[in-house]
Amino acid sequence: MMPFGLKNAGATYQRMVNWIFSDQIGKNMKIYVDDMLVNSKKQGEHLENLEETLMKLRETQLCINREKCSFGVTSGKFLGFMISERGIEPNPDKIDAIVEMQVPKSYKEVQRLAGCLVALNRFISLFGDKNLPFF
Repeated sequence: MMPFGLKNAGATYQRMVNWIFSDQIGKNMKIYVDDMLVNSKKQGEHLENLEETLMKLRETQLCINREKCSFGVTSGKFLGFMISERGIEPNPDKIDAIVEMQVPKSYKEVQRLAGCLVALNRFISLFGDKNLPFF
C-alpha cells in the first residue's frame, strides 16, 4: 500500500512497476498504474507469462487483490476499452452513452459532447476534420 495523498506517490509507484516488469512490458504485459494486463498469443505461453509475472510480484513482495483479478479470459475491459483477439475496440457502453445523449443546447453541452468524442478518437477516421466544428 502506498499513501496516495503524497504528491509524487502515483508517479513513484508507476516508475517502480515499470522497473520491475521492464523486460515484460511491450512483450507480454501492459501496465497503467495499478492495472496490469498479461497477454499471450498461445495458451501454453500464457501460463509461462503469468508464472513469470507472479514470481516477480512475489520476489518484490507486491500483492494483488484476487477479487479484482481475471485469469484466462479471451476478452475484457481494460482502461475503458475492449481488448480481444481482434485487438483494441471501443467500449460499447461509451458509444451507447454518446448515442443516447440529448442534442446539445448550450456551449457547455457542446464541450461535454466534444470531450466524450475525444475519448473515442482513435476509432474515428479523420477525427480532427469531422469534429472541427465542435472545437
